[in-house]
This record gives sequence, structure tokens and C-alpha cells, in this order.
Amino acid sequence: MAFIDYYKILGIEKKATQEDIKKAYRKLARKYHPDLNPNDKEAEKKFKEINEANEVLSNTENRKKYDQYGKDWKHADEFDKAQQQRQQSRSGYQDQSSRNFSESEYSDFFESMFGGGRNRGGNVKFKGQDFHAELQLELKDVYETHKRTLTVNGKNIRLTIPAGVSNAQIIRIKGHGGEGLNGGPNGDLTIQFSIVNHTKFKRDKNDLYATVDLDLYKAVLGGEITIDTFDSKVKLNVKPETQSGTKVKLKGKGFPVYKKDGQLGDLYITYNVELPTNLSEKEKELFNELAKLRFK
Repeated sequence: MAFIDYYKILGIEKKATQEDIKKAYRKLARKYHPDLNPNDKEAEKKFKEINEANEVLSNTENRKKYDQYGKDWKHADEFDKAQQQRQQSRSGYQDQSSRNFSESEYSDFFESMFGGGRNRGGNVKFKGQDFHAELQLELKDVYETHKRTLTVNGKNIRLTIPAGVSNAQIIRIKGHGGEGLNGGPNGDLTIQFSIVNHTKFKRDKNDLYATVDLDLYKAVLGGEITIDTFDSKVKLNVKPETQSGTKVKLKGKGFPVYKKDGQLGDLYITYNVELPTNLSEKEKELFNELAKLRFK
């Protein structure tokens, strides 16, 4: 496999910080995203290269291996373990002064050291490299379960994203990492979610919070209002003499509970009473009359 310069792909220097890598990746990913470049094979190829570069460089351990082993970075663990095994052999694991291993015991010991098993040819099986990816979603995207295609290391993976996923939550998908060595199992893919909220609702676990403006007259006299929940509208009865800062709980109108179909948190509404402005002379006169009645 030819060497691929991931730093060059992202347009950054080898001494770039993790923040530099993140900024460069997001900028290029937006530019070459397939949704913005339909039927553009070159853009699609570039997008895959960018994701592969980010996959390696955004992970501290992967980056260290890449800097040390170049194109063979995926097998860095195998190289390190093989080197350790050679050193341990030279150190005298079979020395007569220590406990001798039978062939079967040595095999078990070897497997525990290297995280794999032996095939019939006597070679050790190694699990493939785990891949790591970040998926950015809008809060509204995770209100309902949906499918999404994620490109990781040049491969498209179709995911079902359950409703209620949290910001920074990590899920693991077995077998979607790097290929194993000598017939070993594939590595896994871990995905960390980055949830961006552009709604008027604040989320705290499964509960939602919002502020609703209330005009002075409705606050004083009470009445019915219509407010927005996350996915619909509901009518509320405002009690007479409602004060600014009053909180109302709407049970079951919050955010879905992760992997629990039909269960939702609650929605908490805080009333903000707005005072009227630009009063007419007649209105001022009436307020003066009210003040006289109130404070006579």
C-alpha cells in the first residue's frame, strides 16, 4: 500500500494541534460533502480522503502510530507486540530457573500476550485496528429514530440512529474497523455524537426547557394561549394573576428516552410577562385610574 500523507490532505503541518485538525477537517468536509457536490466523483473521492485523514489524525493514539510507522500504522500494535515477544524470549522465559511452560501452556500465554489465537500455520491472529469517528447532528435530527450514511476510512456505513442520543455519547459497532491480521477478527468502529442545538428549547437529559412570553393582560386576567412544543402545538390555560417567572410542567412533552420507545421526558415552560410599550394617552389614563383604585 502506497504512503498517504494525511497532513497534506488536510492542508496542515505535522505539528498541528488537535484543534487545528478539527477546524481543517470541518472546513474541507463542508466543501466536499456529497450533498453539496452531487454526481461529482472527484469531490466524492476527496471527501473520502478527508474522512480517512481525520480518522487517523484526530485520534491521538492513531496519530502517534502513523507518525512512527507511516503506511503500516494499522499494524503498529502487532509490530510492538512482536518486538516485545522477541525481547522476552531473549530474556529467558524458558530459563530453567523459572517455571517451564508446556507447549499448550506457552500457547495460552502467547495468546494472552498478543490478544489473539494461533492459526494452523502457527501464526498469531490479531484483531484489526479500531476506527473512531465523530458525527455531528442537529438536536431535531435525534428527536426521532432515523437512518444515516457515514463514510469511514473510505467505506459507507448505513447506521440506524436511535431517538434520544445525547451529546458526546459514544456507540460501538463491532466488525466495522480495520481488517484483522492472519485471519483475526476485524476491529470495531466507535462513533461519538456531537449534538448541535439551534432550537429555542434547552435540553437537560430527557427534559426540555423553554421560555414563553406572556402579555400583561393575559397574565393579569388569565385565559388560553397556544404554545410550541418540540414537535407540535398545545393550548394552555393561564391562571389569573400569573407572575413573571412562573413555571409550568407539561408531562411527556420533553425529549425521547434513548432506546425506550414511547417514553419521553417533560417540558418545563417559564412565563415571561411583557409590559406594554408605546401607550396611547387613553391607555395611560386608564392605567392611572387603575393605580388610583389600587393605591387609594
